[in-house]
Amino acid sequence: MDAEKGYSSQHRKELHLKGLPLLALAWQTLGIIYADIGTSPLYVLNGIWPSSGDVPSEEDVIGGVSAIIWSLTLLPLLKYVVFSLQFGTEEGEGGPFALFNGLFPKKQYDEDEERALTGDSGVRSSPSSYGPIMRSFKHPMLFWSLFGTALTMADGILTPAVSVTSAVGGIAVAKQSVSNDIIPISIAFLAALFLIQRFGTAKISFIFSPLTVIWLVLIGGSGISNITHYPGIWRAYDPSRAVLWFVRTGNYDYLAGVLLAVTGCEAMFANLGQFNRASIRLSFTSVTYPCLVLAYLGQGARLITDGENAIQNVFYNTIPGPVNGGLWWFTYCFAIFATLIASQTMITAMFSLVQQLINFHSFPPLRMLYTSDVVQGQIYIPTVNWTLGAATIILVGAFQNLTNMTNAYGFAVSTVMIVTSSLIAVQIPMVKRLPWILGVIFLLFFGFFDGLFWGASLRKIPLGAYVPLAIGVVLWSVMIFWTWAKGLEDQFDGVNRHNLRHFIVNAAHLPHGNAGGKDDKLGKSTAVNCTSTTATLIQGSHAEEVEPSTEDDVYSKDGGEGKPDALYLVSEDKTYVRELSRVPIMAVFHKLAGGKGVPHTFYAFLKQWPALPRVVVFLSIKVLPIGHLPVDEERYVITKVRSLKGFYGVTYQIGFREDFNVKVDEIVAGLCAVEARYAQDDEEGERVVREIRTAAETSITHIMPNYWVFSKKINAGFITPVIRYIRAFLIEGLYRQVAQTFPDSVLWRGHQEEIIRVGINAEI
Repeated sequence: MDAEKGYSSQHRKELHLKGLPLLALAWQTLGIIYADIGTSPLYVLNGIWPSSGDVPSEEDVIGGVSAIIWSLTLLPLLKYVVFSLQFGTEEGEGGPFALFNGLFPKKQYDEDEERALTGDSGVRSSPSSYGPIMRSFKHPMLFWSLFGTALTMADGILTPAVSVTSAVGGIAVAKQSVSNDIIPISIAFLAALFLIQRFGTAKISFIFSPLTVIWLVLIGGSGISNITHYPGIWRAYDPSRAVLWFVRTGNYDYLAGVLLAVTGCEAMFANLGQFNRASIRLSFTSVTYPCLVLAYLGQGARLITDGENAIQNVFYNTIPGPVNGGLWWFTYCFAIFATLIASQTMITAMFSLVQQLINFHSFPPLRMLYTSDVVQGQIYIPTVNWTLGAATIILVGAFQNLTNMTNAYGFAVSTVMIVTSSLIAVQIPMVKRLPWILGVIFLLFFGFFDGLFWGASLRKIPLGAYVPLAIGVVLWSVMIFWTWAKGLEDQFDGVNRHNLRHFIVNAAHLPHGNAGGKDDKLGKSTAVNCTSTTATLIQGSHAEEVEPSTEDDVYSKDGGEGKPDALYLVSEDKTYVRELSRVPIMAVFHKLAGGKGVPHTFYAFLKQWPALPRVVVFLSIKVLPIGHLPVDEERYVITKVRSLKGFYGVTYQIGFREDFNVKVDEIVAGLCAVEARYAQDDEEGERVVREIRTAAETSITHIMPNYWVFSKKINAGFITPVIRYIRAFLIEGLYRQVAQTFPDSVLWRGHQEEIIRVGINAEI
């Protein structure tokens, strides 16, 4: 493989663009991630001063608008756009779980280790090795980050419900007769939105971006027009006005309404994987932020000059011109479009968050479809889309009241903001290697504002905020449960990964007196150390010698008298040996986890089958950080075990946009090229190639594990029966059933009759 390209050694990285490509990506962000925060002017001022209440005084309006402007400045602009985006993972992902993964990244396996069939499993050193104190906080921080992620997902259900219902509700201002039809109309719009998700982020943003830009220009332009009615509203830029407002009124609940102005800021961070930090910063600072500030200033100015009329629906009653006029209906139409796009913000964020959870084994594996050739993070998950759509429509139909929905809306956002601040504060010294004091300052400064908003939203729990809390707790429980149970299964898989030469040996490694009889007993005194050689790395027709490795083996090198080409199976306890009859077929064992050695599936297969295939391939999958693998690149990278005849490690390289489609004929061609190149003479090469082709023509079988998990019998003192019962219920009654429904082999698209699933009893 071309060393300059080096695709096989790369993992997914953050996307770096300049010039026109960066401008194009920034344009896409406008159509995906800003409509949530961009549609907040629809309901924020009425969230602070309800239409059923009294008209606020001039100073109160200036103070409220000041609180909104400085909240937008301190949180979305400063905390998220300036600081938080800097803490995405190396893969370019954002959100609470990405912050945890930055502290404790997933183990990365070397590509050569993936194909190594001998030796102990090894992983690269991880920056999470901070010492015992930091490691002791790993699980608490995992639970904390998962809680934030769960609430972000709960927010993803509420955002479409609140945004679309708010926009559609504006029609009651002009047409009172249709006010009872707001809920059905909202549901129809939402159904259409979820139906188009399969087209992907790039195509959707192509339609949505112009609409969002027009919407932002509309509210910004309306704000400029409204400011002329009362230029004194510019005093809201004085932060003391906000402080005096709270001191004068003593109404802490106002903060819950102000919080609605910054909903969507967490979505910017969670959507980082769909775009990149430069594109988000460019679009927010140049378009979104100034338009929002102008919109709120304009609404405040009109509320001061036209209070009695404006307060009934601040947004729609402050559109310049008459109600039912051309600009009013034009703005109304784009409000509908914008709120649909606002829903898109959290939908795409949900896809990114679920992808992170699946990749780190904290959520059941679901089928993911990549929708862009350039940005690997732009994905579509059908199961998530339809589940989210159903939950959103149910919420709209159940609440029926916009005020209750907005009460529910803010709680999830404020809680996630606290999670983000705390995890970034830890990342500052532990990942960025900056002084601890900077992390403390970050937490104290932004945590203070997060805490104020969280306290205000906490008071809304009896009024509707219990909904996202309940949804979040359910999702959180699922994540914790799957992380725990899947972790136990992964641990079992790692412990039971075998060094191939520890249980399959040739005649040269048989002990004295064992010529290959069936189930011959081995004396433990025959165990000695010896040196053996291993693989040659082959890349298509190109080969590269690999240094021999020295490993401990337990078999005498000179004591055996078996058949020269025969292979023998040695039991795990080293007490007997059995000759393995070779049958002229080809078997492909799929390695679902990374690391050296062969999976437990292979050993279980040999215990259940009396024969060994002539060609044994251990196949691992490598998803490359490019959309499609170039035609001049080798798709199958092959390692041959020289000390054992017929064993090969193969890495199947695939671009993230390509379908999983293993072509065995290409693997066979690669194996033949390897054997022909390294044969001692042409006659031997032709013979081995003929055997490989005969085996492939006779039968090709794909073999995958089918773990049948059951709970370990642990001792926990006097409560042992209770603990055992609960553990058995969770592992055998729950996890086993879900794991069978969502197997790790979800990417497999071959014919089911080609697959043999080897049953493995996994005690976890």
